[in-house]
Amino acid sequence: MNAMKNVPVTFGENVLVGFDTGDDAGVFKISDDLALVQSVDFFTPIVDDPFIFGQIAAANSLSDIYAMGGEPVTAMNIVAFPLKKFTLDILSEILRGGLDILNSAGVQLLGGHSIEDNELKYGLSVTGKIHPKKIIKNVGLKDGDALILTKALGTGIIGTAVKAQMIDDDVLTPFIKSMITLNRQAAQIMKQYDISACTDITGFGLAGHLMEMAGNDKIEIAIESRQLPILPGVKDCSETGLIPAGLYRNKEFAAHFCSIDKSVEQYIEDIIFDPQTSGGLLMGITHKKAARLLKELHSSGINDARIIGKISSAEKPGLKII
Repeated sequence: MNAMKNVPVTFGENVLVGFDTGDDAGVFKISDDLALVQSVDFFTPIVDDPFIFGQIAAANSLSDIYAMGGEPVTAMNIVAFPLKKFTLDILSEILRGGLDILNSAGVQLLGGHSIEDNELKYGLSVTGKIHPKKIIKNVGLKDGDALILTKALGTGIIGTAVKAQMIDDDVLTPFIKSMITLNRQAAQIMKQYDISACTDITGFGLAGHLMEMAGNDKIEIAIESRQLPILPGVKDCSETGLIPAGLYRNKEFAAHFCSIDKSVEQYIEDIIFDPQTSGGLLMGITHKKAARLLKELHSSGINDARIIGKISSAEKPGLKII
């Protein structure tokens, strides 16, 4: 999943988190009480409205910093734009949407870089700050932990339906709202607790990211399929066959890691592997503190947050869907 793992880079002593671990962002120590958190992300449009596309891309780009427990502070635009296909007012709307999200997050835009390309792409490189001793990595789940997910799943499936122009506003509206909602509030609440591990759910899907979280630890991750938060319309779209190609790639990659109970419906299985855009935070926390954390998330308006599973010791890492 992380092709950079095969690149022979030697990390200096100030690199606290590099790409060798497959984490959400890199962390570089500046001093005993300050480190930089850095990430970059960009992709092709998943909605027609350029302003909303800009919002989604910006929220998605900031998410890796939040997942590490960091605070994003600056960002730079990355643009690939087909001048022969679109007018510059489309680009202006995309950038305006991105800036809208950065402003709401308190992040300073410093500039960026653009090229002419045959395919439109937009995203941002983001720099955040964090205390070197307060980094939250995507590994470290412990026996007895509960897993909390903060956003509903299914953006890949709904996005496929959007491209096919086969959804109504009652499905489109929550789909967009989910993706433009920052993980900022969830991250701020998370940092008040002793979190074992955290990641944000994006292109690898729930199963792929859980595979990363398990790492080489001898743990079994049990997911209760009935507890998964799911966007409206996902079931109908899945059963209609509106499945993104990335879902099949994710399934092929992570299938050996997964055991799915026969009682689990097919659309739920699709959701497990569905590639997400600007998904929620997935965090591990001791079972005793999980209910209190979940209550605080709900009180702050993060209503889709759910306890979706638990961690137990095992001979080898694995994911069980029940």
